[in-house]
Amino acid sequence: MSTRSIVIDTDPGIDDAMAIAVALASPELDVVALTTTFGNHHVEVTTANAVRILDVLGRPDIPVVAGAPRPLTREGHGPATSVHGQDGLGDVDLPPPSREVDTARHAASHIVDLLRSRPGEITLVPIGPLTNLALALRLDPGIAELAAGVVVMGGAVRSPGNVTPVAEANIWNDPEAADIVLGAAWPVTLLGLDVTRHLAADRTWLDSLAPIDTPGARLVADTAPVYVDFHLATEGFDGIHCHDVATIVHLLAPELLHTEPLAVRVVTGGLAAGQTVANAPGHLDPSWVDRPPVDVALGVDATEVLELVRDRLGRVPGTDDHRQ
Repeated sequence: MSTRSIVIDTDPGIDDAMAIAVALASPELDVVALTTTFGNHHVEVTTANAVRILDVLGRPDIPVVAGAPRPLTREGHGPATSVHGQDGLGDVDLPPPSREVDTARHAASHIVDLLRSRPGEITLVPIGPLTNLALALRLDPGIAELAAGVVVMGGAVRSPGNVTPVAEANIWNDPEAADIVLGAAWPVTLLGLDVTRHLAADRTWLDSLAPIDTPGARLVADTAPVYVDFHLATEGFDGIHCHDVATIVHLLAPELLHTEPLAVRVVTGGLAAGQTVANAPGHLDPSWVDRPPVDVALGVDATEVLELVRDRLGRVPGTDDHRQ
């Protein structure tokens, strides 16, 4: 079986942990590295969390490379501790990270070097703010021709936002970076709130993880309560939305998500900052003429996606051990 090599650019984050766990339990995917950014917490915390997640999942061999501590041109919004807990991973006292990450190496440079050394082989999977990818494009614009693909969790094209009436959190955290990444000449798939709002793992689904004695299932079950509390307080939903894992599911089973090719721009100022505005290619307005199409996900088979996620959480990463 052939495998797809991926780099997960992440800001762990409870739903980031789920995405990483599912990726590592999927033999179709080879996780080459985790690169980290600010977003759900400060980059120092998200980097430590990335190492902690790999430790829990039994993959301390995977490189972790720290990246952007702030947006490209603006001040950051600060950690989302009300969503992910004070430590970013549900405040469940996971063991401290087993290793220090060398901060002399920047995630953007690492992304450039990987794409240059393995042209056409690596898919980038950003599930946090898009700052590292924008910085990589600034360092070397030619990498847009070298990526096998870019699968982004972010945006809200026809759905309301989740941090403002129109903006989704990852895009809102760095709108300028998002506009650069979504306008580059690499093949992009955008999986935003239009589909991830429907990936609602309710109490019954979460409780079904408890008997599954695997590292991934335990990690999700243990860290979820803080995330559930947030959803209960803000929308009365006794469960969680599985945002970031949609990127991994798309790589494993693209038929479960319906996409349409649309040009996408990101609003970078005013009350609508972070809004993802999509339009069909071919408009004469100069703002759209040269904008490349992005495959925007607008439909999803939520039941099948959640079944696939639970199936993969029931596997022990790196083994043939499959428990349900």
